[in-house]
Amino acid sequence: MGNGDTRVRGIAARAGGWSARHRWAAVGIWVLFVVLAMAVGSAAGRVDVKDSDQMGGETHTAARIIQDAGIEQPAGETVLIQAKDGRTTATDPAFRSAVTAVVRAVEGTGRVTDVMSPYDTKTVSRDGRSALVQFDMRGDADTAGDRVEPVLKAVAGVQKEHGGLRIEEIGGASMQKTFSDAFGDDFKQAEYSAVPVALGILLIAFGALVAALLPVGLAITAIMATMGLMGIVSHLQPMSDTANSVMLLVGMAVGVDYCLFYLRREREERAAGRDPGTALRIAAATSGRAVIVSGVTVCVAMAGMLFTGIATFEAMGLASLMVVAVAMVGSVTVLPALLSLLGARVEKGRLPFLHRDRRRGAGARSSAEGSRLWAAVLKVVLARPAVSLVIAAGALLAVAAPALGMKTQNLTMDQEFGDKLPIVATYNRVNDAFPGGSEPAQVVVRAKDINAPDVKAALADFRAQAISSGASRGPVDIRLHDAQNVAVISVPLVGGSDLDRAGKSLELLRDKVRPDTLGKVDGVQAPITGQVAGSHDFNDQLVGSVVPVFAFVVVFAFLLMLVSFRSLTVAITSIVLNLLSVGAAYGILVAVFQHGWGASLVGAHGVGAIVTWLPLFLFVILFGLSMDYHVFVVSRIREARLRGRSTKEAITHGVVTTAGVVTSAAVIMVAVFAIFGTLSMQSMKQMGVGLAAAVLIDATVIRGVLLPAVMALLGERNWYLPKWLHRLPDLTHDESALASPPPRPPALEGEKAGV
Repeated sequence: MGNGDTRVRGIAARAGGWSARHRWAAVGIWVLFVVLAMAVGSAAGRVDVKDSDQMGGETHTAARIIQDAGIEQPAGETVLIQAKDGRTTATDPAFRSAVTAVVRAVEGTGRVTDVMSPYDTKTVSRDGRSALVQFDMRGDADTAGDRVEPVLKAVAGVQKEHGGLRIEEIGGASMQKTFSDAFGDDFKQAEYSAVPVALGILLIAFGALVAALLPVGLAITAIMATMGLMGIVSHLQPMSDTANSVMLLVGMAVGVDYCLFYLRREREERAAGRDPGTALRIAAATSGRAVIVSGVTVCVAMAGMLFTGIATFEAMGLASLMVVAVAMVGSVTVLPALLSLLGARVEKGRLPFLHRDRRRGAGARSSAEGSRLWAAVLKVVLARPAVSLVIAAGALLAVAAPALGMKTQNLTMDQEFGDKLPIVATYNRVNDAFPGGSEPAQVVVRAKDINAPDVKAALADFRAQAISSGASRGPVDIRLHDAQNVAVISVPLVGGSDLDRAGKSLELLRDKVRPDTLGKVDGVQAPITGQVAGSHDFNDQLVGSVVPVFAFVVVFAFLLMLVSFRSLTVAITSIVLNLLSVGAAYGILVAVFQHGWGASLVGAHGVGAIVTWLPLFLFVILFGLSMDYHVFVVSRIREARLRGRSTKEAITHGVVTTAGVVTSAAVIMVAVFAIFGTLSMQSMKQMGVGLAAAVLIDATVIRGVLLPAVMALLGERNWYLPKWLHRLPDLTHDESALASPPPRPPALEGEKAGV
């Protein structure tokens, strides 16, 4: 293996040593950093991503025109008035009376403006059984949900007086309020429950309250500091609530993991007979280094989101990158200081029924003896590595196979929420009676003079051809903003909530109707936006960013593994195994959420598609997080090999001695991610299930079967580095110079040295 010398070196070892010697200074600096980050971030305030910057393509252009013109687009609301029987129509006196009552009721609240009767706007369905009263909420559209309650009550009052009709409200403000009421607490509960879940698992893993509190404390302080940093950084890269949720998720996962790796190694060395100082130095040089390698790899993966060009993804990537970096720094600085301060008191608060064998004096045994399950698995794997490789890889490829038919789209409301909310039924009824009416396409027209004869003629032609072409059944509404020379055309698309059919209607508008009308007038801009257009543009932009993001993440992860282990073989196998676990996660997602196989087991319904943003998001997150386990396990294997063990002995030592910590870390990650899988929103459920499934596969099949099987087959070729690569920076470590190795654990039953 001799690609480097045996000096103890590295940032982690030096940082851990300094922190152990200057314990109070290290703790004080960390506390000061967290407090200052929060204080400065709070004072600076957070700048959030604007709607005009959310998307690319025509959607972005349309938003910029509206924003530059200073046009305030209020939250639009609609009241559906519909006959419950098959006889009553909009011309009947009772129906007209209900329309009049709705108009008076909503106007009487003082919260609305521009109330329009369906008899004026011609928003009566073809069968005459349905009509729409339309109006706008006063004030800022972003906060309209906070002011819509009186309007909803007024409409509900009219419904009570007209039992023979269905009178229901839907719109931007009412949906805001409904979703906030239904899912706001849902999200908060998921975020808050992550802490007690992680703490409970750590209590079982360590059997002591103080030891369990350390990882959770580090994760929480890292998250607090990052929240402050997000406020500061948001003035350069705007943030979002989504970025905040992802940051909490990732921060809890990696913060706990990194501390767990470090703390377990320190405990293991003390149990093997090391004095506290030596145990801490070895933990710093080994697990500390693995934390840095893993953390940098995760940061690189998260940085891949910055190449999407999508503001929300950029915010998520930067927020995740920051929390990983903060947790990584805390793990190799303040954690050694705390362990040095606590000493044996880290075992305080021991639970009476856990780890009783350690109290009886069995603590000196190596953790290699403690994982009988993985010892048994490894015995089989190493006895038949080729067979194990074929079976495990074949199984994962079979699981990944459904991903080849993955269909992605932005989920419609009924796909996202099913029949859980009454407003979803209203949404479907509006779309059935007025296809596309609940989410019309909007054409934002800007001209030098919006009232010029040729522009007005083009607007009229557009309205007529939008219907005659079959893209819309009308009514097509045109609103002029004379002072800004802007017009906004609302076009209900044929296809309604069916995004495939509505997408074809959008193509007609963009590729035929617009060029034949507005496109013939010089100096006119007419980008088309709306839900369907936004989904189309988002898909296009995301697809265009897939290759650069994948290439960036894979290439940089490969380079990091190459310089960290100085092995071309380890770098290549790391990438291949990670891609295999990501592919298996994709396959599970498609099988459950697209095809509906076993969807009821996770409280889901087959929605027929995967939400557009999820595959790229999962790739970046999983590729980074899976390196936690990989780096930790391979580091222990390499360490054992450096100490003179044969390759198979080193594999056994590395996998079995890390089995406890990897299992604990994986259980925590799976539990935290699974919490998000319990949410009602299908997109959040998809994210939680995808992440939990991938981590579970990664920590079991990949690290417990495929990795040892591949390394056993490769033998000494695991450590191959071409001579022309020897000039690479040497970031390896060898902690053996710190002290003599601990007692060698007994071989597995039936295992022979060098086999």
